[in-house]
Amino acid sequence: MSESYVIVGDGIAGASAAETLRERAPEAEITIITDEGEPLYNRILIKEFAKGKLPEAPISIHDEDWYADHDVDLRLNTVVVDVDVENDVVTTHEGEAIAYDKLLLAIGGTPQQLPVENADADGIHHFWTFQDARGIKESVEAAERGVVVGAGLLGIDFAAICGAQDVEAKYLMRGEAWWRYALSKEGASIMHDAMSERGVEPVFGSGVDRFEVDDDGHVTAAVDPDGNRYECDFAGIAIGLDFNTELVEDTPIEVDNGIVVDEFMRTNVDNVFAAGDITQFTDLILDERGQNGAWGSAKEQGTIAARNMVEYGSEPFVWVSSYSITHFDFPFLSFGHPTLGDDSVEATTGEGEWRRVALKDGRIIGGVLIGDLSPQSAFKKLMREQRYVGDQTDVLMQPGFSVDDLAPQTEP
Repeated sequence: MSESYVIVGDGIAGASAAETLRERAPEAEITIITDEGEPLYNRILIKEFAKGKLPEAPISIHDEDWYADHDVDLRLNTVVVDVDVENDVVTTHEGEAIAYDKLLLAIGGTPQQLPVENADADGIHHFWTFQDARGIKESVEAAERGVVVGAGLLGIDFAAICGAQDVEAKYLMRGEAWWRYALSKEGASIMHDAMSERGVEPVFGSGVDRFEVDDDGHVTAAVDPDGNRYECDFAGIAIGLDFNTELVEDTPIEVDNGIVVDEFMRTNVDNVFAAGDITQFTDLILDERGQNGAWGSAKEQGTIAARNMVEYGSEPFVWVSSYSITHFDFPFLSFGHPTLGDDSVEATTGEGEWRRVALKDGRIIGGVLIGDLSPQSAFKKLMREQRYVGDQTDVLMQPGFSVDDLAPQTEP
């Protein structure tokens, strides 16, 4: 009897798992269940679609024929409402029970809602799915003034969309810098200037106390806690994700702001695995639990989960993730865990060039590069090797840095 594998979620984690399962288990039964109405697409490129830079066609990765050609049973527009780990069955919203030998949960998260008055008004958008991108594109094309809330990697996509669509916007930030947990004011100022050049003005020490709407329920303004009013007919909110753990909260599966997995992507239930944004995984580089929703990380997690579903213990998840921003005339890259650590070092290495490296116990665990990405391979290599560099941090900041510039490791 061939094994049956059920995957809940058809994002890059679930899809890469299906590809790997089909390679490793040619005779297996594979079912993918997703609540979305379309097969796998490139989440990285949907922001370019919303900016008006790409048509829909290049964004699709798998069409429905792909699943048929690979003998994968794809269930679109299907919501899993129950996971029964004692009987190895998932139940859909239509009451169908689907049995499995191994289960992969790649169920991601849902954008957090602002807990303020009129946060669900017409013209206020969150950005997660391709369908979201379609709504954003239509709305922003008709807008004249916008507001963006959420000073992180997703919020800046909204800022770039407004800039690309010639919508004057205010970018409301609670702190004094964009992505203040990873960038100092010096590094963030490069990003602030780039936003301003595109008609998006950063507003610091701000936020939203409430939205105002017209008689038709469409947003007309955002009001901050000090009573300052910012007129808008478009608003983009990106303040984080609520992870979709409610599906397993009444099961024995361990949950801690995500689904807890080991280095092989297995939960505490032997035949249940998880991958992608939803996981609290054992980060072998950080030497603690980690969580990372970057595209590359999710793809690799899906691949590693599938390999271990076929043969548990065959390969651990070891990955240095990275996230790039391509909205501006200069490159931006974050890698690893730039918001963590017990120390950091930063420097301006040239005009419009800035870098910061986060350290834990003298070892690199993440960083940010603006303008000059040439050191990324060296930093990632040092991170994977967990090499001690705490006594040579000045060398890391030198223009043209390479691993060969470091003196031999001296820590015992």
